Amino acid sequence: MEPAAPGTIVTLKDVAAASGVSISTASRALDERMTSRSASAAHVRKIAEELGYRRNSFASNLRRGETRTLGVLVPRLSDTVMALMFEQLERAASDRGYFAMVATSGDDPDDERRAAETLLDRNVDGLILATARLDDDLPRHLRERGVAHALVLRTDGVSPSALGDDEVGGYLAVRHLIDLGHRDIAVVTGPSFTSTGIGRLAGARKALEGAGLKAREDWLMAAGYGIESGVAAAESLLASDTGQRPTAVFAANDNLAMGVIAAAHRLGITVGDDLALVGYNDIPLSSRLSIPLSSVRVPLDQIAGNAIDLIVNPGKEPRIRKSMPTLIPRQSSGPPRHSAPPVPHVS
Repeated sequence: MEPAAPGTIVTLKDVAAASGVSISTASRALDERMTSRSASAAHVRKIAEELGYRRNSFASNLRRGETRTLGVLVPRLSDTVMALMFEQLERAASDRGYFAMVATSGDDPDDERRAAETLLDRNVDGLILATARLDDDLPRHLRERGVAHALVLRTDGVSPSALGDDEVGGYLAVRHLIDLGHRDIAVVTGPSFTSTGIGRLAGARKALEGAGLKAREDWLMAAGYGIESGVAAAESLLASDTGQRPTAVFAANDNLAMGVIAAAHRLGITVGDDLALVGYNDIPLSSRLSIPLSSVRVPLDQIAGNAIDLIVNPGKEPRIRKSMPTLIPRQSSGPPRHSAPPVPHVS
């Protein structure tokens, strides 16, 4: 059979007519969800291929009340972690027969709401938010409207969420520094409106308390998650007029850690020698810096799979799923110049 002329749209009706079957029979034969191996179904599929028929999955899904499309909302794609997270979400969605589309909000609640409504206007089957703030009403509104959604990387403690265990990650980072012999440890954490910032700081405090070390409140600094925030925090910590400065810093993401590195360099402080440093997320650049960065690795692929599962299988427990992080030690975290004896864990 000759294929249709270029530019001609082959319809399901055309396939049915050429196959000598009804339109409903042709539709069932060409539905990828069906597994019929009958001679009739095989004949219809062969005719459809010869004619160059392309099934309009979007239209047929709309008729069933679904689009097999998920909307993903991130603060910004210039953030490496968010870009990597979207890639993993896209892959996990594709594995389950869904298409993921992304929108950005700049971490602004108003822009977030507008972006969410835009995605919903496109009839997405669910929303995945990497933008959740603890002061944000959007997840509550989505729950009230019955919109299928999942929070990713961050949580409000109520909506379905897929994230790393931030408290465990913060603990691992600071306990690593303590085990190296550091006592004067600072923490540069994320914004207080994020569960990540709060969780990683809580883990850091737990490690300090477990070692019998008293945290210096002026060395526990909330910041943004960008490089410039790390620069500003490090300059405050490392350029102290009192002559007292930390020998180690836990930065709650790798961008902050890179800001610390830049500030330390300007001040003539060598990371890995004069100052130990641990970051978070273990982005690909971390291992390729001139002084490779110790970092807490988060399993983004596992988090993405959990997020998609929360959308595809609503009601399945647990609704808040935490994946375990792993500490990756590298050259940036060395012992203090004058090492103190190891600090035991205090239970």
